Amino acid sequence: MIIRAYNGGDLAAMIHIWNEVVEDGVAFPQEEFLNAESGEAFFAEQSRCGVAEVDGAVVGLYILHPNNVGRCGHICNASYAVDSAHRGKHIGEKLVLDCLQKGKELGFRILQFNAVVESNVHARHLYERLGFRQLGTIPGGFRMKDGHYENICPYYRVL
Repeated sequence: MIIRAYNGGDLAAMIHIWNEVVEDGVAFPQEEFLNAESGEAFFAEQSRCGVAEVDGAVVGLYILHPNNVGRCGHICNASYAVDSAHRGKHIGEKLVLDCLQKGKELGFRILQFNAVVESNVHARHLYERLGFRQLGTIPGGFRMKDGHYENICPYYRVL
């Protein structure tokens, strides 16, 4: 597996993977699906997009961008998505590690996750294992696909 910057030839796979997580409705706040046009614009506007490639196929991705502006512009935010057929293979971990390195190279000082769903235990365990700290809990901060609300747990790590 290699982690690399995305290119235009990766967009169809990236859009598919992204939309799969949006469709699951349990991790990403987005409700709108990407299409070829919106996906190309969305990924192009990020500070960095990395993809995980296995045997020539894109199986995961991350987006990295500022979490805020101005005096808080040194804090970045990221999202990760792995194709459902490839989950459980430590692809997410490799994506997070690359993202941390690239964030630092881009001049960010902190990586903050605003909305990690409390029940997303695999992601939470990964983040904690990689040195992220939970900032607290926001009760009912995430509306799940089925309409019920779950807590979100913001995390951060100094780069």
